[in-house]
Amino acid sequence: MDGNDIPTGKCPVMHGGLTSSGESVTSWWPKSLNLDILSQHDSKTNPMGPDFNYREELKKLDIEGLKNDVRALMTESQDWWPADWGSYVGMFARVSWHAAGSYRLADGRGGAGSGNQRFAPLNSWPDNANTDKGRRLLWPIKKKYGNKVSWADLIALAGTIAYEVAGLKTFGFGFGREDIWHPEKDTYWGAEKEWLAPSDGRYDNVDQPETMENPLAAVQMGLIYVNPEGVNGQSDPLKTAAQMRETFERMAMNDEETVALTIGGHTIGKCHGNGLAENLTDAPEGAGVELQGLGWMNTKGRGIGRDQMVSGIEGAWTTEPTKWDNGYLKMLLEHDWELRKSPAGANQWEPISIAEEDKPVDVEDPSIRQNPIMTDADMAIKMDPIYREIAERFYRDQAALDDAFARGWFKLTHRDMGPKVRYYGPDVPAEDLIWQDPVPAGSTGYDVQAAKAKIAASGLSMADMVATAWDSARTYRGSDMRGGANGARIRLAPQKDWEANEPERLARVLSVLEPIAAEVGASVADMIVLAGSVGVEQAAKAAGFDVTVPFTPGRGDATDEQTDAASFDAMEPLADGYRNFAKQEYVVAPEEMMLDRTQLLGLTAPEMVALVGGMRVIGTNHGGTKHGVFTDREGQLTNDFFVNLTDMRYRWVPVGNGLYEIRDRKTGEAKWTATSADLVFGSNSILRAYSEVYAQDDNAAKFVNDFVAAWVKVMDADRFDVRLAA
Repeated sequence: MDGNDIPTGKCPVMHGGLTSSGESVTSWWPKSLNLDILSQHDSKTNPMGPDFNYREELKKLDIEGLKNDVRALMTESQDWWPADWGSYVGMFARVSWHAAGSYRLADGRGGAGSGNQRFAPLNSWPDNANTDKGRRLLWPIKKKYGNKVSWADLIALAGTIAYEVAGLKTFGFGFGREDIWHPEKDTYWGAEKEWLAPSDGRYDNVDQPETMENPLAAVQMGLIYVNPEGVNGQSDPLKTAAQMRETFERMAMNDEETVALTIGGHTIGKCHGNGLAENLTDAPEGAGVELQGLGWMNTKGRGIGRDQMVSGIEGAWTTEPTKWDNGYLKMLLEHDWELRKSPAGANQWEPISIAEEDKPVDVEDPSIRQNPIMTDADMAIKMDPIYREIAERFYRDQAALDDAFARGWFKLTHRDMGPKVRYYGPDVPAEDLIWQDPVPAGSTGYDVQAAKAKIAASGLSMADMVATAWDSARTYRGSDMRGGANGARIRLAPQKDWEANEPERLARVLSVLEPIAAEVGASVADMIVLAGSVGVEQAAKAAGFDVTVPFTPGRGDATDEQTDAASFDAMEPLADGYRNFAKQEYVVAPEEMMLDRTQLLGLTAPEMVALVGGMRVIGTNHGGTKHGVFTDREGQLTNDFFVNLTDMRYRWVPVGNGLYEIRDRKTGEAKWTATSADLVFGSNSILRAYSEVYAQDDNAAKFVNDFVAAWVKVMDADRFDVRLAA
């Protein structure tokens, strides 16, 4: 049968699994644990190959040439997408802002650090309308510099250069963001199935913004932060102010930073609402192939210049929207405003009276002047008493505004890059900022073997050593490169008091390790990790395996003054499947929370399996519980967890309160207890496949080696100083 023999009406390819309409396993069986987040950004999706090193490419980059090209772009209007007033500064400030503004503190996801704005859903969010045009304007520059600059760096740089061209002295810039090559399906943006659905579903009470569902920060699906027309599109500046305060706090910004960023974000550029949304094509992800990844194209009218539709609000905030000045506050504070409708029917505030010369000129015809506008978020700055006080201070002191915005912008665009050691380039500020989680350099010159001997002779149990090292390191988040063992912040507030860290046990362990650190000339951070290594080696030896856990010294000890305690509150582990801990019962299953932590730690599914099985038999459960300790040889790094989990001599019986008993099928005797975070390794088909590998008679040594490798990966996850120096 050749191609001409294909029956009429029959498609020659499989629909479903091979195309966009395919059903996933969890679509058929919704209760099945979805492991997809552990295979995100698989190396198979990366076109650069395993030997590509972005840091090495950056060393070849002509940074001044790149900056000059971006500067030139700001005023080189393109016919296919003309610049407002002949300047793209407003567009690129927005492109960068919307890339960075998706960051949220709760789980560190979002932000500008990975170039994720190129992919769905972010590339097609309603709030990101026309950011696709900005990226296309940047393409000739990206094409020219190629591998030497990532999309993530270029997008963040474009906004920074835009402000410089507008006249702001910026605070600095750091290169070093590596691109991803696949949508971030591990990021939860909300449960809504409809763009811009009413925000009520995100809150227990929409009038109490603090009740917004965690880890979300934006008030509606498809928005970066708050609705510019008001809460659920209903204008009420004081209610909007309350939502702004909560949302920006969840973006790790305080009131002063919120006001400065709002002022600076609206000092340049304009809103576009001179049309109707129904006249636009679909967003990029749903647009026809002929649009080549562009979206929101106007099917009626020109769709450019003054004839654009984006937010629905129409107008500029200031008299001179391409210049960095204090025109925003002059306009906001010196005029009275009333609520009106834009040509698109959106809520916007316009001055009750204004001199003709104070109006911004039309984006295409300088002989025409248009009314300025304010959004509900702008009016919140005017009406909220705390915001108003800050705004008036900035109005009186231009230098204070310049500094506050420059610092706020730097924080916004660098917040998810992690420690300062990851920054690259001549414009990296020398000043250490507390939100960068600074850590002093640690010693590498001490005798590691002598330190290990002292720890081994200290009387600490294997479980104490391993659990404390794990608790210190498990805070690491690959989403924003925060947390980890470096800095030993587990001994500082708030971590020392977290229930997950068993404060009494932690204090006892630290009281032993801190004197050893002082005696050998090492950091406490190093001693915590080294003690974990000692515990793992002891457990392996007890099981008959002589292993040495790789250890790299040089961690430092942070101080209280170097620790932004409030921002660490959001990192408190409310559950940890690795130690069979849950602070309380949650709607989300323990095993799902374990997957989330696993993904943030940068671990694969096999690494998770090895670590959980090993930590169970070593005896590291929170509070010393025996759930999942499927062994009669606790304290030995055996593969007993997997052997007994897969042994058909036993059956598994729910006994209530989320617990199960493992019973002998013949005698009915309860042999062990378990949680769902234990039994999932036998019930989920993928995890069972991995468990069976480790349960095999010939893989006891493989299990130990795999456990050690995964352990070291977690302990060293935050050692950017070592990785970048290699």
